[in-house]
Amino acid sequence: MKTAKIAKIEAIWLRAPIPPERQHVSDFGRMTSFDTTLVTVETDDGHVGHGEAKAAVGSQANCAALVALIERDLAPQLIGEDASQISRIWDICYNGSRAHFAIDRGHGFPVMGRRGLTVAALGGIDIALWDIAGQALGVPVHRLLGGKRKDRFPAYASGGWKPASEVGAELQSFIARGDFKAVKMRVGSQDGTVRHSIERVHAARAALGPDIDIMVDAHGTWTVAEAKRFANGVADCGLAWFEEPVTGDDKRGMAEVRAMTDIPIAAGESEFTRFDFRDIVELRAADILQPDLAIAGGITEAMRIQSLAAAWGLGYAPHLWTGALGFAAGLHTLAASTAGFIVEYSLGHNPLLHDLAVENFPVVAGQVEIPDRPGLGVTIDQDFVKETAQPK
Repeated sequence: MKTAKIAKIEAIWLRAPIPPERQHVSDFGRMTSFDTTLVTVETDDGHVGHGEAKAAVGSQANCAALVALIERDLAPQLIGEDASQISRIWDICYNGSRAHFAIDRGHGFPVMGRRGLTVAALGGIDIALWDIAGQALGVPVHRLLGGKRKDRFPAYASGGWKPASEVGAELQSFIARGDFKAVKMRVGSQDGTVRHSIERVHAARAALGPDIDIMVDAHGTWTVAEAKRFANGVADCGLAWFEEPVTGDDKRGMAEVRAMTDIPIAAGESEFTRFDFRDIVELRAADILQPDLAIAGGITEAMRIQSLAAAWGLGYAPHLWTGALGFAAGLHTLAASTAGFIVEYSLGHNPLLHDLAVENFPVVAGQVEIPDRPGLGVTIDQDFVKETAQPK
């Protein structure tokens, strides 16, 4: 790719209202909107790439601070940089005024507090730069990452909020929408008691039978003792994994839960950078790593994280409760990852997945096809952007 300089970086907070009849309630509360930050990078030779950054791991968030951080902090540092030098740009964003030390000496000199929104912001820029690289070369991003290992991957339907008397029918309706062979349901504090969560999982298994994989996600809302009690209570349900049993702030507690059950533990949607995932891996706290690319540092960092998973014999299943750009970015890393094995597919009402992009990501026979279009393979619907853009 010939040298092209970054000429402009723009961030827009998108807020898509969710109709009352399509809203769900979880431990996050009632979801009345789906929010994200659309990042656009333009080069001086006319290429335009898009990325996604998130201010919160769930559906709903105030993205005003993230927009300001991208446009007022990171963008001025990057204008004029060679857009193809994606690893260098990642280091500039992460290390700030000390980036020259990091680049010259080969190890990090991060500005104090370089986590949180800063990492989410640089991840959105990183995704857009990979989009530009693929478009400039006329190839999909996965080709730049080493190529896809297969054309399509199995997907699981992600949702599951109903009480015990209704959760079976809810999950069956999910399966019917894409012939899914796996579903994920929410458990945890939203259920009031551990016993209620156990009842809901048993009801789901009874309704779906033995041939559908069931994952459960506690959103990190239980104590270690509660998570252990739950794992014992559903030991006979053949769960595919138990996600975020305790808060990510208690990685040793997560390791304690993993040590007492043979249910695989999945975690990582709220973690930032490979360093957080290194800690999970070294503590043997999880079997499956789940970075959210719009939070954890973009495509560049996700490929480092998947390398950790591969080296330690763990699974890589990126968190894809996101918009079309984060979803596509996750697909490309999954396709190129040695440890990647399954796609999360949101069955909550998500206009940012289905309406932001001109293209669709259909589920056929329980599988999602990896796009072969140049870059991320996402064309932005500008009318949708105008309808959902929030004032700066």
